[in-house]
Amino acid sequence: MSLSPRRLLAAMLLTASVLLVTPSPARAAAAEIDGEVAVPCWISTYHQDADWYFPATTSPKALVYLQHGFSRSNGNMADLARRYQAAGFLVFAPTLPSINLYGCTVNNTGNNTAFLNNVAAWLGQATTPTSALARSYAAAANAAGRGGSTLPTRYVLAGHSAGGEAVTYIANRLRTAHPAAFAALEHVQLLDPVKSPAGNNMASGLSGLAATGLPILTISSPPYLSNSNASGTVELVNQLDRPFLGVRLTTGSHCDAEGASTDGLCTLTGGAPQARNVAALQTLAVAWASDAVAGSATATYYPGGSYYKGLLTGGVIQTLSGS
Repeated sequence: MSLSPRRLLAAMLLTASVLLVTPSPARAAAAEIDGEVAVPCWISTYHQDADWYFPATTSPKALVYLQHGFSRSNGNMADLARRYQAAGFLVFAPTLPSINLYGCTVNNTGNNTAFLNNVAAWLGQATTPTSALARSYAAAANAAGRGGSTLPTRYVLAGHSAGGEAVTYIANRLRTAHPAAFAALEHVQLLDPVKSPAGNNMASGLSGLAATGLPILTISSPPYLSNSNASGTVELVNQLDRPFLGVRLTTGSHCDAEGASTDGLCTLTGGAPQARNVAALQTLAVAWASDAVAGSATATYYPGGSYYKGLLTGGVIQTLSGS
């Protein structure tokens, strides 16, 4: 029996309505929010710029705390932040001072440990709704259309340059002062880490973390003036006796972690990033963080795996292991 034109049109519309895919409640629009976060500094409270990167899901894999290095800002980490975001992570990228009369700095120019203790409290107190990180997240979530959502309960710490030393210290501070938050810490990622000219934050941090089994991996560049002759990588290799500690990009720049977000201030002394090195860094960083959170090991991204072998045979990376 043939259908009238009207009935045929009605049938087509009904079929189209059935085929329309209703967006999953777990999906949402990705968003970048420019916010702020409070942190005590001596007798004052600073309100630091903080960028939030919300992934296109309402159930992020984990929170990535992404810390820039000396004389840099969170804007320089935007390229890498977006890679974590695209992989399903919520990213928190604050700007910390590099020069401050009271030692409230990302790098240690005298004694910044009291300040970093306050920074560590962001995660240490994150489950308290009135805490600095929770309040910063709530404001950003409202702006992103995610009002009423809560912070992920698992964490990744990633830091570039002096930020690598900072997150190493913060991770150990969580271990000693905020054990519940430390139990939620899945991975520490050091991106061409650099030791500060003063103090022993990196050494003490690694010493405290050595026996914990917490995954700590680096993606580093060769020794240069701009990374203090790979001082942070040397400290890591000397402190942690583990068979795999990450990789060195054989032709890497100190600016690789910043990728497309870098600028002339970094490249003047650290060299311009090469596309193959940035791609390798971003791929490995995101893959390792994803595996740490999932409790898995995707073979291709580790020694023996096909992607890793390709980087080795192509002369892009060298394997780093503990002493």
